[in-house]
Amino acid sequence: MAASSAATFSIGSTVAFGSKVSPIPQSKLCGVTLNSQNLLKRFCGLRAATSISRESDSSFLGKESAAALQGSFALKAQNSNQRSHHRLQVQASYKVAILGAAGGIGQPLSLLIKMSPLVSVLHLYDIANVKGVAADLSHCNTPSQVLDFTGPAELGNALKGVDVVVIPAGVPRKPGMTRDDLFNINAGIVKSLVEAVADNCPDAFIHIISNPVNSTVPIAAEVLKAKGVYDPKKLFGVSTLDVVRANTFVAQKKNLKLIDVDVPVVGGHAGITILPLLSKTKPSVSFTDQEVEELTARIQNGGTEVVEAKAGAGSATLSMAYAAARFLESSLRALDGDADVYECCFVQSDLTELPFFASRVKLGRKGVEAFIPSDLEGWTEYEQKGLEALKTELKASIEKGIAFANKQPVAA
Repeated sequence: MAASSAATFSIGSTVAFGSKVSPIPQSKLCGVTLNSQNLLKRFCGLRAATSISRESDSSFLGKESAAALQGSFALKAQNSNQRSHHRLQVQASYKVAILGAAGGIGQPLSLLIKMSPLVSVLHLYDIANVKGVAADLSHCNTPSQVLDFTGPAELGNALKGVDVVVIPAGVPRKPGMTRDDLFNINAGIVKSLVEAVADNCPDAFIHIISNPVNSTVPIAAEVLKAKGVYDPKKLFGVSTLDVVRANTFVAQKKNLKLIDVDVPVVGGHAGITILPLLSKTKPSVSFTDQEVEELTARIQNGGTEVVEAKAGAGSATLSMAYAAARFLESSLRALDGDADVYECCFVQSDLTELPFFASRVKLGRKGVEAFIPSDLEGWTEYEQKGLEALKTELKASIEKGIAFANKQPVAA
C-alpha cells in the first residue's frame, strides 16, 4: 500500500524524514511495524502537525488528501541535527473476513481493506456474485491474498483462523424506510452469520455493520452466549460513521481544517439515539444554540440525507465503507500492540443503565480495554436532555434484539 503525505512509502521503500517533529497525542487510522527502534514513535492518519521531507510525489491520493496527511508521522530521531534513512517494513499478518462482500458496502469496504498494510489474507463471503469481486480485487498490487467463498456451504471455511470478522450483510435502507423497518430481514441474517462465527472463529473481533445496529449487536451477543463463547470486549457495533459525519459537518460549519476535528458521538446508531457531544469538540470551538440544534439534527439524519439524495438507488454505502475501514484499521493496530487506539463504538457497557451504549473506548489486543468515563462528564443541558430522550428508544431497540434472539433457537 502506498500512501503519500510528506513522505510517500511502499513496502520495502526507503524514506527520508526531517528530524524535528512534535508528537501528536490523538487517535490514529493506520499502523506500521518497523525494524528501526528510533523512528516513527507514532503513526497518526488524523492529524497534520509535522514537517517531513518527501522523496517522491507519486500517490493515489489527491493533493489535498496528501497535504492533510502531511505530518502524520510523529518521529523521534536519535540526533535532531541529522537526516536519516530508514526502511519501512510493513508486516501484513492479520486475516480478515467480510461477510456480505458483494454488496453496496461490502465492495468498497473490501477495496479499502485490501489496501491495508496490516492485512495478509482477505476472505470475501456472500451468497452470490462474490467470485467476480474477488477476482477484480485480486488484481490490485497490495500484499493481501484475496479468497472468495460463496453460500452457506463455504461459510465455515471463510471464517476459519480469522482475526476480525466484518458483517455488512443485509438489505439497504430505501426512501421512507427506517432502520427498524430493516429488522426482520437483517436480524435473521446477522443471527445465522454470528452462529457460524461462534463455531469457526470464536476468538475473533466481530464488527457488526448490518442495521439496525442497536438491535443486531444484542442479537449477536445472545447468539454468542448461547454458544458459550461470548466475550463482550470483542463484539462491536460500528458506529464510526456518526463520528465521521460529525467531524465533517462541524468542520464545514465552523470553517475548520477537517484533519484537526474530533467530535465524540455517544448513545446508539439510529436517529435520536445518535448524540454528538459538540461541547467536547476538539479543537475547542463555540456553537450557538441554533448551530447545536442544526448540527445535531443533521448528524442524526445523515443516513436519511443520503437515502433521499440517491432517490431509491441505495443508501450510505461509500461513507459507511470508509468508516468501517477506519474502525477495522484501528482494531488491527490494537491487535498489533499499539497502546494508543481510541474509537467510538456500540458495545456492552456499564457507563449508563443501558446494557449497550456507544461511547469512546480504548482498544487493545483483547478488544475493549477501557471506557472513558470523563466523556460523560461536563455535558451541556442540551446534551443531558438528549441523553434522557434517547434512552427509551435505545432500550426498546436493545430489548427487541434480545427478544428476537431468544425466540429463535440457536443452531447446535
